[in-house]
Amino acid sequence: MSASESSTELLRAQAQIWNHIFNFISSSAVRCALQLGILDVLYKYGKPMSLSDLSAELSLVINPSKVSFLPILMRFLVHSGFLNQDDQDHHYSLTPASCLLVKNEPFNVRSLLVINHDPVFSKAWFVLSTWFQNDSPTAFHTANGKSLWDYIVDQESRVLGDIFNDALASDSRLNTNVLITECKHVFEGLNSLVDVGGGTGTVSIAIAKAFPNIKCTVLDLPHVVEDCKGSGNLEFVGGDMFDNIPHANAILLKCILHDWRDEDCVKILKKCKESIPNREKGGKVIIIDTVMEDDTKKQSNDEFIRAQHNMDMLMMVLCASKERTKKEWEKLFTDAGFTEYKIISALGLRSLIEIYH
Repeated sequence: MSASESSTELLRAQAQIWNHIFNFISSSAVRCALQLGILDVLYKYGKPMSLSDLSAELSLVINPSKVSFLPILMRFLVHSGFLNQDDQDHHYSLTPASCLLVKNEPFNVRSLLVINHDPVFSKAWFVLSTWFQNDSPTAFHTANGKSLWDYIVDQESRVLGDIFNDALASDSRLNTNVLITECKHVFEGLNSLVDVGGGTGTVSIAIAKAFPNIKCTVLDLPHVVEDCKGSGNLEFVGGDMFDNIPHANAILLKCILHDWRDEDCVKILKKCKESIPNREKGGKVIIIDTVMEDDTKKQSNDEFIRAQHNMDMLMMVLCASKERTKKEWEKLFTDAGFTEYKIISALGLRSLIEIYH
């Protein structure tokens, strides 16, 4: 390399380090826009909005001495891809991503942003290196003195638990809509389905409505489903998936197995196997989860792949678990006694997996 090329590489490396150091700024800026109501104001306005009009709408929530800083926040949100800006008259509008953070958007994921910025969650990241050096089960446990699941059910953490449950539900809405509209074949021929770890029933409610001939049962811990009311072809059952899973044609595991280590996943899958008939009689397990990309040469700026790796780290920090590659999934299925499987990449960063015995 020439001296100038060497300097350019060093400066580029420095910029890369800066961007990694300040990665947290992007989500903090989006959180700020959400909390100030900027995204909801733009959504309600319904067309590109000038900065002066936006400032006037926000006058009740922004201190007058801070209004001059609003253009900096808006410029950053535009550069980050969360807002559009008309270059001629500096009017702002929402992007598809920021629309998913609007309060009135049916598929909004606001609670996912809120809970991951809660100090209880965020401080687990600050002790990650400590966790690698101690014998604590998870980084979350290192930071908070108890597991994620124990923290969520603690009465003193009830508000956080409600946000957590809403975050899980919000994550399910969009995927379920795609599942029902574009993957109908998965449910053809079924007359019963158990949604294991289905929480308050977001997924099962949608399936039961779309397929009235399928009896849908939501299985979750008693404290999760105690206030849930079934109707028609939907019912809620309190129980533990490690002990017993009700019999059905199909078992649904949506984003369940990535919470658990391999040995626990095998136990869950064996319980599923006990509760369904073989393939000839129409039995199967439906898994919605991430299948990590094996090819490390894939572009790191692909949104789906970046999201998969972020989720992989999140599972490690919260649960000491992981997202899995195709080979890792295959081993789980084999160890649990299943003989066939197929994977459909139909849900963005997640895949639809069907397994049979």
